[in-house]
Amino acid sequence: MSEEYFEDGSRLISPEVTDEEADLERSVRPKRLDEFIAQHRVREQLQVLLQGAIRRGSPPDHILLSGPPGLGKTTLAMIVAAELGTGLRMTSGPAIERSGDLAAILTGLGPGDVLFIDEIHRIAKPAEELLYSAMEDFRVDVIVGKGPGATAIPLDVEPFTLVGATTRAGLLTGPMRDRFGFVAHLDFYEPEALRHILHRSARILDVEVTDDGAIEIAGRSRGTPRIANRLLRRVRDYAEVRGDGLVTVDAARAALKVYDVDELGLDRLDRAVLRALVTSFGGGPVGLSTLAVAVGEQPDTVEEVCEPFLVRAGLLARTPRGRMATAAAWKHLGLTPPERAGQAQYDAPDIFTLDP
Repeated sequence: MSEEYFEDGSRLISPEVTDEEADLERSVRPKRLDEFIAQHRVREQLQVLLQGAIRRGSPPDHILLSGPPGLGKTTLAMIVAAELGTGLRMTSGPAIERSGDLAAILTGLGPGDVLFIDEIHRIAKPAEELLYSAMEDFRVDVIVGKGPGATAIPLDVEPFTLVGATTRAGLLTGPMRDRFGFVAHLDFYEPEALRHILHRSARILDVEVTDDGAIEIAGRSRGTPRIANRLLRRVRDYAEVRGDGLVTVDAARAALKVYDVDELGLDRLDRAVLRALVTSFGGGPVGLSTLAVAVGEQPDTVEEVCEPFLVRAGLLARTPRGRMATAAAWKHLGLTPPERAGQAQYDAPDIFTLDP
């Protein structure tokens, strides 16, 4: 595949094979649906959708993919274009600040191309409204001039398929969501699926990894392929520098200890949040802003980066009164939990719940 960059920052990836094919083969991203591991229901649904479109000779319905970061939304967008044999234009919601930016991208699409917009919930409102007519009627109205003399010039857009990705589906407006013909949610991966992904990535990266080594890395990857592949590269570095290059379970444990990733997959910031919650605030409840100040991070970082996994792992609870550490969090830090650990009912009000 070849890539072409545009002035608006988007990319066009064409399906033709070029001299860069060898470089792309080194990528750990799957290229076809049958190479995409796990997410079996989403993969089957997409396969039916794409095969039906190919048989009809028309672009498939617009596709919305939601789920936490690192689960394969961008990879699936690239797979959709590869399966259809069309070009892929890639951009992101924050990059589209004006409707004119989006109009330039849409009018530059070829017949049947796939337009991928990452973090589509962050697209500007004027651009979102322009996207409505493009998705339904393959037409955009460009406004020329200002005030009473402004004129709307209709421009036709080649039939295309929009693939939108979002990590916060709840922020999408109703009209936007309703215009997608296929909506899928990607779930976290099981350790067994991550083990298969790690073995595949190891073959592509020319890394020798034992099955026990892959299992050890998979168990610390938070159910996320992106994290699993990142940890694999760091363990590979450690094995090459301080070992014989073979990624074993012992090498994985030693390497991840160096990189501050514990047996549950918690990193330095995760443990700092738990430790502050437990040691500084007695397990909570405590407000998000107060907790963020205690660890020296922004509230958004704590809420969006740390909390989703801590909640899923059963280490932290979000309550109406604030964040609380569960009994499992105390035990993970090697501390004895109090009798009411993780319970929000207290006789006296807590001074740390003044902020949301």
